[in-house]
Amino acid sequence: MTCGTDTPRVKLVVAIVHSEDAGALVNALLDKEFRATRLHSSGGFLKQSNATIFLGVEEGEVDEVIDIVRANCTSRTQVVNPMPPIMEPGEFFMPYPLEVEVGGATVFVLPVDRFERI
Repeated sequence: MTCGTDTPRVKLVVAIVHSEDAGALVNALLDKEFRATRLHSSGGFLKQSNATIFLGVEEGEVDEVIDIVRANCTSRTQVVNPMPPIMEPGEFFMPYPLEVEVGGATVFVLPVDRFERI
């Protein structure tokens, strides 16, 4: 598919999801015939494993993709037992277990100047 002036606009959807949700999300996207690329990533407050999912979709399909992400990436609480860290500037240590919310998704939708499937 090539995106030009006479073809539908293409968007890049980038979803950062919890690694536990990534497999089900990719399967659900494939079931609806959306092609997705999954990259392993990490970050955030807990520095836990995430997955970053990339999709090139037509503008009219963005809401459907976001609905699939919403249905497959749920947030939940998790108790974290902090270990004494090797302190780096700007970090802090919490000496007691802490309940935090994990999961869910962060989704970015970006315009695409050119998109080709070769």
